[in-house]
Amino acid sequence: MSGIIRSRHRGIPAQDGAGVKLTRIINQPSLRYQDPFLMLDEFRSDNPNDYIAGFPPHPHRGFVTLTYMLAGQMAHEDSEGNSGVVGAGGAQWMKAARGIIHGEMPKQEDGLMWGFQLWINLPAAEKMSQPEWADHPEHSVPKIAYGESEIRVIAGDLEGHRGPVQQPEQRLLMADLRFRDSTAIPVKNYGQAARLAYVYQGSVMINGEAVERGELVRLDSDSNLTLSSVDGHSGMILLAGEPIGEPVVQYGPFVMNTQAEIEQAIRDYQQGRLAG
Repeated sequence: MSGIIRSRHRGIPAQDGAGVKLTRIINQPSLRYQDPFLMLDEFRSDNPNDYIAGFPPHPHRGFVTLTYMLAGQMAHEDSEGNSGVVGAGGAQWMKAARGIIHGEMPKQEDGLMWGFQLWINLPAAEKMSQPEWADHPEHSVPKIAYGESEIRVIAGDLEGHRGPVQQPEQRLLMADLRFRDSTAIPVKNYGQAARLAYVYQGSVMINGEAVERGELVRLDSDSNLTLSSVDGHSGMILLAGEPIGEPVVQYGPFVMNTQAEIEQAIRDYQQGRLAG
């Protein structure tokens, strides 16, 4: 594939938690891990039957989750005593590290529930560190205006703006680009080897190439971006990060470097030692 786009991918229907319907974008047959990104899910439905059962308490070890909402509300509780509600435009960051048990349940019985969960790997040196959690409401997310359009910097640093979520070892970037007019948005190349874009609404031109709703594209790491909406009302998630370059062994909610570490995680969970 020529130009800035290296490949194009579409997510597949999936279910997780207690039957929440979602689209799995990263970590599915056509697009496996994109180091340091392990998984990206989009959940989007105005039918409560698709989301009301939520994600009851379940364990994690060895990575970070980042939940970002476009519409609706999700409540969080975990074994470290943290709790909060993330609403539209807000994000929650959870470093599972050595182990945490958490639940995420809808804080609504009707209406649109729309958002993303991103899994980000941790290097071996961090996998057994202390768990952490942070709640970042919509007002804490910096916004860069371009005409009626804007970039919301959720994680990392962009154009001198610092997002509330930071994972500096991977030079993590997550940005929400909301196009509301024909203004072109420039995004400089910051050199992260992994760079991905997912269009969640409308159609976006990336350096002259159209990307449609539901498409994730792998981008080269060298080019500056010029982004615009085809119809004046579009949305796109931009991800970038530095690969960790270590082996990835996954068993459901455990992501480690070796099979032996996975087996230890299972034993720790079964014997009540995974979380504090």
